[in-house]
Amino acid sequence: MWKPGTRLLLLLWLLSASGELQQETEPRRLPPPGKLDFGYVPAGVYETLAHYEPGPIGILFHTVHAFLYAVQPNAFPHDLIVKLAKDKFGAIQTEYQKAIYYEIGFLVCAAVGLLFAVLMPIVGLFFCMCRCCDNCGGEMHQRQRKNADCRRGLLGTLLFSTSLVITIGVLCAYAANQNLSSQVKNVRRLVNSNMRDLHTFVNDTPMQIDYLISQYATAKNKVIYDLDNIGPLLGGRIHDQLDMEVRPALDQVLNMAGAMRETKEALESVSASLEVLQDGTGKLSLNLSQVRTSINRTLNDPGCHDEDSDATTAQLCRNIRQSLTQLQISANFTRLPDVDAQRQKMNDVLKTDLSAVVQKVSLDHMRWIYTFLWSFVIVCVSGVTNLVDGIGNNISSFSKAFPVQSCLSNFTIFINHVHAKIEDHYPEIDKMDFYRWIGCIALCCMVVLVLAFNYLGLLCGTLGYDKHASPTTRGCISNTGGTMLMAGVGFSFIFSWMLMGVVTVMFLAGGNMEKLVCEPFHTKELFKVVDTPYLINPEWKNFIPGYMYNDSELELTAESLYSTCKQNRGIYSAMHLDKVFNISSYLNTTMFTKDVVSQLDSVKIDLRGIILLEAEGRQNLLDFSEAGLSEINYADYLEEVNKGVTVVDLLSFASELEAQADLMPKSPLQSAMKGHIGTLRQIHRQQIVPMEQSMSALNQSMRFLERTASDLPVKCNAFNQSGNRSIIFICFYSRFVKNASLTLCPNLPQETRKYTATIIGYFQQYVEWVKTSLAMDVAPCKPFSNMVDTAEIMACSFVVDSMNTFWMGLGCSTLLLLPSIILAVKLAKYYRRMDTEDVYDE
Repeated sequence: MWKPGTRLLLLLWLLSASGELQQETEPRRLPPPGKLDFGYVPAGVYETLAHYEPGPIGILFHTVHAFLYAVQPNAFPHDLIVKLAKDKFGAIQTEYQKAIYYEIGFLVCAAVGLLFAVLMPIVGLFFCMCRCCDNCGGEMHQRQRKNADCRRGLLGTLLFSTSLVITIGVLCAYAANQNLSSQVKNVRRLVNSNMRDLHTFVNDTPMQIDYLISQYATAKNKVIYDLDNIGPLLGGRIHDQLDMEVRPALDQVLNMAGAMRETKEALESVSASLEVLQDGTGKLSLNLSQVRTSINRTLNDPGCHDEDSDATTAQLCRNIRQSLTQLQISANFTRLPDVDAQRQKMNDVLKTDLSAVVQKVSLDHMRWIYTFLWSFVIVCVSGVTNLVDGIGNNISSFSKAFPVQSCLSNFTIFINHVHAKIEDHYPEIDKMDFYRWIGCIALCCMVVLVLAFNYLGLLCGTLGYDKHASPTTRGCISNTGGTMLMAGVGFSFIFSWMLMGVVTVMFLAGGNMEKLVCEPFHTKELFKVVDTPYLINPEWKNFIPGYMYNDSELELTAESLYSTCKQNRGIYSAMHLDKVFNISSYLNTTMFTKDVVSQLDSVKIDLRGIILLEAEGRQNLLDFSEAGLSEINYADYLEEVNKGVTVVDLLSFASELEAQADLMPKSPLQSAMKGHIGTLRQIHRQQIVPMEQSMSALNQSMRFLERTASDLPVKCNAFNQSGNRSIIFICFYSRFVKNASLTLCPNLPQETRKYTATIIGYFQQYVEWVKTSLAMDVAPCKPFSNMVDTAEIMACSFVVDSMNTFWMGLGCSTLLLLPSIILAVKLAKYYRRMDTEDVYDE
């Protein structure tokens, strides 16, 4: 069914075409159809911030990374790992040299650690046996030296500095241990945040799909709007095209109508001017004759020829008499024929209003436009209605064909199950972390115990030392300080090898985790290993599409999936779900487009009955061309006009006559001459000036008529040749008019194509928007990349970095126990009470 607005508009067209409504000279214009605005797909907010800032302890993390880079500067062994993975580590026998070359830094450090761990208890055993034999500082006798105080101070300073560095190492290890424990508490927050994001993903996806479907109404309403306004949209463009083709010809006719009116006016001007000139010529000739007679009578005055008269005056009189022959008319208009016959014919020509004929042609054009639009709308509304309904049905089936709700429901169950399993493991994780924390604290306490003996030994030894006392008479406090230093040495031998063993194991595990997992993850080298063709399954080029779609040739890799989700794009494009559900097949408008175009092609409009200029107009132009303008003798008219009114310029003649009269003596003769001069000037003012104006008008009119007479046959014949043809340029497809030439309308067929393309383009815009939204906005998979980033944060930033910082701090402290032992043994001799001492005789 048509919209009420469509029916009303069609009714208005018919009324306008039949003349019941006043025609507008310009069709109503609407804004050109533009890009549809479908709004924004509603998007949920994911709360997980998969980014970790370690804070001040990050300085220690960077220090460990720098140390590991110094130990292992080699590039990631991509080829070696791929080869080992493909052969299931069977190639280790042939590739061991490459593995050793890559691990050489770790192996050297591990060898040093193992050597330390093995030799320290052996050295401690021999050291103990040696002291029991009063060697290695075991003899309770101190040699007296002049620089004893200096040596004691230096040894004390070095031991304090070493102990201070060991303390810093222990503090670093303790800070790493505490950081790991505090970050373990954040694991639950991160896991819960990721799970909430997955629920947001599940809950928002159906809403987003419903929004895509609902926006189909935007395209549908725009199509209906354009159909309701087909007159301004399509009719306006048709009118513009017709103007480009018809308007020049019709303008030429209107120009001819104007030329007719101007010709009539020119003929009337010629007739009026000729009448004025003919009448004025007779009067002027009579007046000039009377003036000549009067001047001659005056020149017969005795003053001009008496013997007593002045010779000059006589000469002046003779000159004046001789010049009187110039006082006569020059142009004789009485012999020129009138133009009454031509003027009568022009009156007959103008009885036909050519402008009204042209307006009727324009009205016929508009009637045809409305007739065409009526047929077009009948076809277009039916075709586009089918298109709207067809696409709407397909979109509805699209939402039903893809099992979104069932898939999301299953996924929700899976999320809840996994989350519950993780929740069940939290007590075990907390318990394991507590045991780990206790163990690390115990390791740190071993070093702290040694440090406590070192600091107490230095404190007691320094405070209890008496420089005036001999080695055998040293005080109890000083002796206690030396004993504590030796106790620290003993505990150093007891604990150092165990500490170094733990440090070595943690170094090998944490260092290789950093270099083989964490660092390659950030550089994407790890993804390249996982995405190596035929790695996991020899028959699959790419594992993910091979497992999911049984199409391993599809370019879907772990890196591309991670990167796409990292950009928060839709899971449809990230997972290449078009292999399972191709949206294009449900939103394909090609078949509907073909149906509409074929229906439009069936429109046939007979245009041969509409002609550009009817017989009445053509006869009017023919009568105009036969009005007798060419019969007028323009040469005679122009010849007489160019002669002038009189032989001599009457004002100039009067001025010369006045100058001659002024040379005469004052007398009745001079006065009479002055009177004649005034008469001449009055004749010029009252008769010659009006005649000159009439001659100018006659000249302009004649020249206009002469031009019109010369151009008229060419214009009329040319227009009749084109105006006789049917208005075949009002066409949009050549099939509308059988055997019709389109030479006058080369661009008009494009207008209906443009209009049809615009209608169909709205659906294409909708389809493209749906595809783009599915790829970019619907079900954005950022939660999945967040899960990978969260796993990397927990594994690398929480565990590996903290573990590496712990062994680095503990290892540095353990290594410095060796110089601490040496310094403590040497310094204890200066604090302990000796059994004997050196005696010097005077």
